[in-house]
Amino acid sequence: MTVHQSGAPIDFQALAFAYKRSPDQDAATPVRHPVVIVGAGPVGLATAIDLAQHQIPVVLIDDDTALSNGSRAICFAKRTLEISDRLGCGERMVDKGVVWQTGKVFFGDEQIYSFDLLPEEGHRRPAFVNLQQYYVEGFMLERAQEFPNLDIRWNSRLAGLREIDGGVELTIETPEGKYDIQADWLVASDGGRSATRQLMGLESKGRTFRDRFLIADVKMKAEFPAERWFWFDPPFHRGQSVLLHKQPDDVWRIDFQLGWDADPVAEREPERVIPRVQALLGKSTAFDLEWISVYSFVCLRMDKFRHGHVLFAGDSAHGVSPFGARGANSGIQDADNLAWKLRLVIEGRAPDALLDSYDAERSYAADENILNSTRSTDFITPKNEASLDFRNATLELARDFAFARRIVNSGRLSVPAVLVNSPLNTPDTDAFTGKMVPGAVAADAPMLEDGHHRWLLSALGDSFKLVVFVADASTPVPTEMELKTLGEGIGAIDLVIVAMPSSGEAARRAGATVLEDVDGLAAKRYDATSGTIYLVRPDQHISARFRTFDLKTARRALLRAVAHS
Repeated sequence: MTVHQSGAPIDFQALAFAYKRSPDQDAATPVRHPVVIVGAGPVGLATAIDLAQHQIPVVLIDDDTALSNGSRAICFAKRTLEISDRLGCGERMVDKGVVWQTGKVFFGDEQIYSFDLLPEEGHRRPAFVNLQQYYVEGFMLERAQEFPNLDIRWNSRLAGLREIDGGVELTIETPEGKYDIQADWLVASDGGRSATRQLMGLESKGRTFRDRFLIADVKMKAEFPAERWFWFDPPFHRGQSVLLHKQPDDVWRIDFQLGWDADPVAEREPERVIPRVQALLGKSTAFDLEWISVYSFVCLRMDKFRHGHVLFAGDSAHGVSPFGARGANSGIQDADNLAWKLRLVIEGRAPDALLDSYDAERSYAADENILNSTRSTDFITPKNEASLDFRNATLELARDFAFARRIVNSGRLSVPAVLVNSPLNTPDTDAFTGKMVPGAVAADAPMLEDGHHRWLLSALGDSFKLVVFVADASTPVPTEMELKTLGEGIGAIDLVIVAMPSSGEAARRAGATVLEDVDGLAAKRYDATSGTIYLVRPDQHISARFRTFDLKTARRALLRAVAHS
């Protein structure tokens, strides 16, 4: 249960969305739309919001009449929260979610070590929040409903798909029959059983692991802290593994490894689930079962995420095991990567080739997620005696030795991919140190603007930004004419001045966003000296960096960042 701004409580699991007839159904010929998105889960909603808030009309269709059933994805990473901030719903996710950054690993009945996912200060968003997927979808849906150019059509199933000149034609099946619409671009975010993928005769390829896991969401009052607890071979579930997470509303997620021979239907029955939960909690602990699911690990992806005017995102394009929280988080990063590129192509400010970089960058990220997920699964579920002996020996060593803890793998938790090989990057020509390489997500840092607290990332995103670090009045800053020339044919390039410690008022310039790096964290994280320049993409990834501003060099970097030859 959450509360809307009006004060009225909302139960997102109880919401039902009625089918409404569209004017498109009465048109003499199929109506053409710039963008149609299939699938109103987190990925589809994120893509739709990003486009709509930049004045791109969107039609979003979904064959359901409700939000997701059950908690499903629950771990939303720092990067997803930062993206959600730009979409206008990050604050609600953090306010409702259970914030955590500590994980504990147990072997048998003993804790062998703990870890901190965000050990440094100076970030707006936490490492993770735990939040049921239906809350995320609900918050995104309410944001989506604010846009008159975003048309959501429930109980509308994609039943046909044909390529046409410069786009696609879709057949939509509704309770009142079928009708056709056309789209310049189709985004398929319709999940692991993607109807779009099936209609196009495409497939995801990969590996299914021979093991099964039970998810039991239970509602109870408990004194466990808001941490990630993972057990290998616990006394209450011998020979298997167990994961415990806290969610809002006194709901707890428990994952039980079952083994490949477990009956996926029988294991969902309460008479099987309740004893497993009682073995962990004790028979005296009162609880109610909220949601039960049995799943198998899969790691797979499509060969290509772009097929002409059809672009695949989220689970329709790639799938990973739940351990590591890489599914929904990587899907929302797909949306973040795709929306700005699609917008620039639609507006004629970038060539069609920019969308090829979506495939290149997000395929790379999917491969990284699949590699990490596969390694986690192999460690959690050893397939032979030698693998089991290695795992257990590693866990024994991890009690006392840090090097062994780096080998223990209970699910490498989601972090954004550093797109080091992206064709949009301009390689360094100047010497830099640190993590802010071309292809990395820009790091946040606390700032002051006109004496008021602000975060660096809040000044980045949605358009290309030129970030200039300035130490004193003698540091050259790009002029308005230079910025106009820089963005010619592509759009306005916004200037963000980061006044380094002790520079004060000397860094101010009319028309620019001026932020004061009062703690020096930004300068440290970006290895900045006075005059250092960063070119930041609309999705807050770094495109290029230089020690001094040169218009021709910056122009070449910007053209490369939008795939101009």
